Amino acid sequence: MRSTEKIVYETVRTPIGEVHLATGPHGVVAIGLGGSPARFAQGLAQRMGTLPEKRRRAGGAAARQVGDYLRGRRRTFRLRLDTRRLTDFQRAVLRATARIPYGQTASYGEIARRLRRPQAARAVGQALGANPLPLVIPCHRVLGARGALGGYSAARGVAVKRWLLRLEGA
Repeated sequence: MRSTEKIVYETVRTPIGEVHLATGPHGVVAIGLGGSPARFAQGLAQRMGTLPEKRRRAGGAAARQVGDYLRGRRRTFRLRLDTRRLTDFQRAVLRATARIPYGQTASYGEIARRLRRPQAARAVGQALGANPLPLVIPCHRVLGARGALGGYSAARGVAVKRWLLRLEGA
């Protein structure tokens, strides 16, 4: 499926390394934590069906808010998010995850129970593993049943998740 929507992205330097932010006409479509800008753009092109254009200051409010969050000056985000390409289940998981307060955590099983699908903890983990909007949708706040960190989609993986949880005092 080829899209005609124009997607632009930028790479910003942050305390956790480079963060890639992509936006389209309906809001923020993706955030990448680390890795090369080219790899981020390639993955975005595959997912969105159009090659994104690299542009300075493409992230706008998203870049400012992410920077403020990572410097400990912001606890919540006020951004339009474009989740149209996700399944209904993925959107439900992301909505439930977005409700976890700053500095608190929940388990994959708790999220599944909140969705009234108590046997779906593994599916919740898969949906969060594919979260295109980390930080804004705080999947770093979701832990394994016994508090295990599990995985994280940042280039530096669990080290970034641990850093984010420390930032929040969790």
